[in-house]
Amino acid sequence: MAGVSLKCGDCGALLRSVEEAQEHAELTTHTNFSESTEAVLNLVCTTCGKPCRSKTGLLSVKPVNASHFLGFRPNIISYVSLINLIMKSSTLILASWSQLVIEMVVPEVDKKLLEELEAMGFPVARATRALHYSGNASIEAAINWVVEHENDSDIDQIPLVPVNTKVEAPKPSLTPEELKAKQQELRYISHFLYSRISSIFFIFISLFLQERIRVGKELLEAKRIEEENERKRIVALRKAEKEEEKRAREKIRQKLEEDKAERRRKLGLPPEDSSSVKHSSPVVEEKKSSLPIRPATKAEQMRECLRALKQNHKDDDAKVKRAFQTLLTFAGNVVKNPDEEKFRKIRLSNQSFQERVGALRGGIEFLELCGFEKIEGGEFLFLARDKVDIAVLNSAGAELDSAIRNPFFGVL
Repeated sequence: MAGVSLKCGDCGALLRSVEEAQEHAELTTHTNFSESTEAVLNLVCTTCGKPCRSKTGLLSVKPVNASHFLGFRPNIISYVSLINLIMKSSTLILASWSQLVIEMVVPEVDKKLLEELEAMGFPVARATRALHYSGNASIEAAINWVVEHENDSDIDQIPLVPVNTKVEAPKPSLTPEELKAKQQELRYISHFLYSRISSIFFIFISLFLQERIRVGKELLEAKRIEEENERKRIVALRKAEKEEEKRAREKIRQKLEEDKAERRRKLGLPPEDSSSVKHSSPVVEEKKSSLPIRPATKAEQMRECLRALKQNHKDDDAKVKRAFQTLLTFAGNVVKNPDEEKFRKIRLSNQSFQERVGALRGGIEFLELCGFEKIEGGEFLFLARDKVDIAVLNSAGAELDSAIRNPFFGVL
């Protein structure tokens, strides 16, 4: 009967034409092809509809891509399903390999010698092991083997040997064709597992990158909100400064008017007619500038810190003035002796420091604006030599001097 197909002698796959045989050879590196009278079957996979030419040809067809076989797309796949699929595939491989394991049986020994050893009081397992490893030579050889190996941990265990103990020509449990088909099946199952694991890896990478992008966006949004809040705080701070200056000017004006009235009274002059007094021109509201708001300088932050310190302790002017003078002393000592560590290190638990500065709200914050940092668990305030900024310390001194000399500083 004339051949109707080409058969691969290595895996048994049936192929329709020479072109298919060449493609199969490139895929599997098989080269043993012959004509066959077997018809090529038209098998179809019930899961994905993939056609196949023979039952063994299922193993010779190039595996489909991971997304087609598993039927998923990124970000939709169930990881539990993937893990279950890998576990099932691994179980299939173990089951296939278990069929290739050589069967082990109890070795055959001389029954007469075995009975004699049992009559002498040796257990069956020990007697069988001794006869097997002594070569069933004699009773004396078996007893000598027992004496030499009586301390072995497995002396009383039945020995097991392969079904065929001939080393030169072992008899396989499978025929050569079945063994080749089983090996081919295991190769493609391994390829299948590799492709599945690769798919999972790329999905995890994709999810990781998406998470990085999301976190980056959140950080940018948080930074934008922080900058917006800082801008609003600076605007409110400048508004408060303008209002404070306006109130201070009004108090000065009232004081001048009172002094003027007092002088007229002492000179015996009549009080000044209020209708003739030129009223101060109304304050024109400043137009809002469209220019970007300038960020607060270090000096402005120091001024606000001193103003807050005075407001928090406005009932005790002497204590506030003493705190200002102490802070001025600290800043002046560092400017005059920047290399002396004793002027750049302050113990927070010092009683004198606590009474003058530490116990007042805003004192330590002012020193931190000058460059001091808390060290050793917050026990000391320390200004590192490389962080000494003379310009900042001079600005701090100017603000402290203004706070000490200006009677309207921080007045509401």
